[in-house]
Amino acid sequence: MKRFFRHSYLKPRFFLVMTLLIAGFLCAFIFENLIGVFELLFYLVVLLLVVDIILLFLSKGVIEGERQLPDKLSNGDENPIQIKLTNRYLFKVTLNLIDELPFQFQKRDFGLKSTLLSGEQKFYNYTLRPTERGVYSFGSLNVFASSPIGLLARKYCYNTAQEVPVYPSYLQLRKYDLIAFTNRLFEYGLKKIRRIGHTMEFEQIKEYVQGDDIRNINWKATAKRNQLMVNQYQDEKSQPIYSIIDKGRVMKMPFEALSLLDYAINATLVISNIALKKNDKAGMFAFSNTIENRVVAERRSSQMNLILETLYNLNTNFVESDFSRLYVDIKRNLNQRSLLLLYTNFETMDALNRQLPYLQAIARQHLLVVIFFENTELLDFATKKAQNTQQIFERTIAEKFIFEKKLIVNELRKFGVQTILTKPEDLTINTINKYLEIKARGLI
Repeated sequence: MKRFFRHSYLKPRFFLVMTLLIAGFLCAFIFENLIGVFELLFYLVVLLLVVDIILLFLSKGVIEGERQLPDKLSNGDENPIQIKLTNRYLFKVTLNLIDELPFQFQKRDFGLKSTLLSGEQKFYNYTLRPTERGVYSFGSLNVFASSPIGLLARKYCYNTAQEVPVYPSYLQLRKYDLIAFTNRLFEYGLKKIRRIGHTMEFEQIKEYVQGDDIRNINWKATAKRNQLMVNQYQDEKSQPIYSIIDKGRVMKMPFEALSLLDYAINATLVISNIALKKNDKAGMFAFSNTIENRVVAERRSSQMNLILETLYNLNTNFVESDFSRLYVDIKRNLNQRSLLLLYTNFETMDALNRQLPYLQAIARQHLLVVIFFENTELLDFATKKAQNTQQIFERTIAEKFIFEKKLIVNELRKFGVQTILTKPEDLTINTINKYLEIKARGLI
């Protein structure tokens, strides 16, 4: 009996029927000849209610349900979640499904409605887009099943207290891994870079086939073999590629619910994977007032797992970043010339000028690429038509800050520092493009 009351819920149809019966009995006080009709209807409703209870609770049928979660979720991406339901009743059931999502999504009205025939199995799919790394706790999967009578619903609970970690965007990693090694680069705005001279390592001499560069013909080997032979080259290998992530307070700024730090983390994961596939050494570290989360650039098989776990635990610490400490650490620990991808943000020229001497000093020993962000909110604001004097003033200020970002780019390039000014959502693809450009030009 306790189980019955805990898992039974009255449906709206029950309250509608009872409302009509009550109204009928009130009418019977006026028209006494109707009292017998409504008494008969009342007993019929009671009988249907009993039959409904027997069908849902006393028969051997049940609803089987399961929430199927991936091992981990990808931060900033749409992650598929699947629910499997099977009807073991001997009749068609109507289902109202309520999934208790993690509190981070702030969704309290998530639900699905469906019907299942006897013995039928269905899969229900929906997607979730997490915007914070960490552990997400799912509550119960609640399924309310009702028979064709529809006066009661029986509640089933499945998958209580499931937890799944949210990692940096490994879905982007798979996507851009394919793009970087195919001819589909043009679809994403990646430009082809003409190689200047031979900035590649010699690999082997092979027979000439149509399409080979005739400038690579090896005439001595051709004379010996009496057929055209060409030199084959490959990209220079084992070059250290470091992603340096500023985790100071400037990287806490959110765009589309994802912080700049998380955009940088996702890009670091992707570019590290591509660098390893290109036979370079990939490493990373983060800084603010100290240097932390260091992964030394290597080319071992476990490197990506090490970088992934390090990025998972990376968080903003809300202090001002110390670029002088960054310079000292790089000078002490990076003896080989390396490609340094520095993810940070500058909003004004004053902010850049405070750090410019340290960036110049780093760029003398290494190939430094400073990557910072366009303020897309200001870009949208500057394109809106002004309606009054105040809006004209606000739009002018927005355009000033946008122009100042361009001045920052010019100032860095003037001192020989490579730069990427990008929208947050385009960060990964622009970073890949820059890396491939540097490799093609043999700048490192």
